[in-house]
Amino acid sequence: MKKTVVITGASTGLGLATALLFARNGYEVYATMRNLKKKQALVEAVEKEGLELTIEQLDVTQMDSIQACINKIMAKTGKIDCLINNAGAGYIRSTEQATMEDIQWVTDVNYLGVVRCTKAVLPIMRFAKKGHIINITSVGGLVGQPFNEFYCAAKFAVEGYTESMASYITENFGIQFSLVEPGGITTEFVNNVMTQVGRSGGMLQDDYLPILQQYIGGAQKRAASGQSRIYQTSEEVAKVVLAVANSDTPPLRTRTSDWSNDFCQLKTAADPDGTKSVQKVIQQTLK
Repeated sequence: MKKTVVITGASTGLGLATALLFARNGYEVYATMRNLKKKQALVEAVEKEGLELTIEQLDVTQMDSIQACINKIMAKTGKIDCLINNAGAGYIRSTEQATMEDIQWVTDVNYLGVVRCTKAVLPIMRFAKKGHIINITSVGGLVGQPFNEFYCAAKFAVEGYTESMASYITENFGIQFSLVEPGGITTEFVNNVMTQVGRSGGMLQDDYLPILQQYIGGAQKRAASGQSRIYQTSEEVAKVVLAVANSDTPPLRTRTSDWSNDFCQLKTAADPDGTKSVQKVIQQTLK
């Protein structure tokens, strides 16, 4: 019997690549996105390869939208084996520059969206005594970076949220939790950052401008030079997500490249996959 996987943010980039890869590998895929007008790239890729998957509308910022989608999937399949919380958005602004509306938005999309989707599927998986929730975070969920404080804060929150659930839900209800932590993804990072900066007022003429120009300029140079050590394709990261989903004993944390491992090494050296930390917490709080 095919495993059923629900993937958020599947209209572009990593979400799209993950949906296609899981479909190629025998999963019953429900690829979800906020705006169905953006489904064409996925539709064309599916038709070109002769794959089977279902596209559904799901807005991670709206609980009603999430629940309606999950109810629809359950009516068709009766089960959800895997949820991949991939939907997210970058945000580049200093604390002084950011509006409270933008801060709330980036937190809502990157953190609370994960909470909402997880909340919707947990009762299903708990009843089944099995399931796997994979949360796509970032090296920014482990290491803070310039002008990324709100994005990193949201990803840090997802890391803590996931680690906490793994400390008591897995052992008692058989639900696995994993974090996949990419570095830069070639096709997305610079374009998305520049689009977001433009949308929120462009480069502001203030004391932070030369530092921001240095930061973005460095990212543009690295992307243009094709430094594969740093940047991965969406397809490369999707393969890591699939390997985590297929694992009988999935790790809590997985970086997706040698570069991302090196970037986070000072934070992760003692416990690279997070397993030791979870076990220590269990021993000291639940035994």
